[in-house]
Amino acid sequence: MIALALFQPDIPQNTGTILRLAACLGVTTHIIGPTGFELSDRTLKRAGMDYLDRAALVRHTGWTAFQAWRRDGGGRLVLMTTKASAPYTGFAFAPDDIILLGRESAGVPDEVHDAADHGLLVPMVAGLRSINVAMTAAMALGEALRQTAGFPPMHQKGEADA
Repeated sequence: MIALALFQPDIPQNTGTILRLAACLGVTTHIIGPTGFELSDRTLKRAGMDYLDRAALVRHTGWTAFQAWRRDGGGRLVLMTTKASAPYTGFAFAPDDIILLGRESAGVPDEVHDAADHGLLVPMVAGLRSINVAMTAAMALGEALRQTAGFPPMHQKGEADA
């Protein structure tokens, strides 16, 4: 199934928002350390709210550990980056893709760019730098789930959550 990966995130509110998104859509999130904040419920709670306990979260101590995990069965690494030339809207996502998002303050280093199987961008108005990482995650994940029929089944009106 499609997964998200965050490379050394440094804004806890964005990470909390992404974890909430992933929890609601049934997607695993991989956090590649080190983070720029203490990775705890306390730091993530405001944006993640009460969804954090429903988030499937895998922590990797660093890039090397993440790459070792990926070699053992991870799918294609699809990097969302402003340095790409191909828009995410024209990409054919696969069910086992891992959508990688860079650090808010610095993106990802060349080593990570080089390891990505594909680099994609969100088309934007010329002269603007980037879209918030949580918004980028939502846009790319939504398209990937749409293409792969990976959205969770819809609840019927009045149906209670388990």
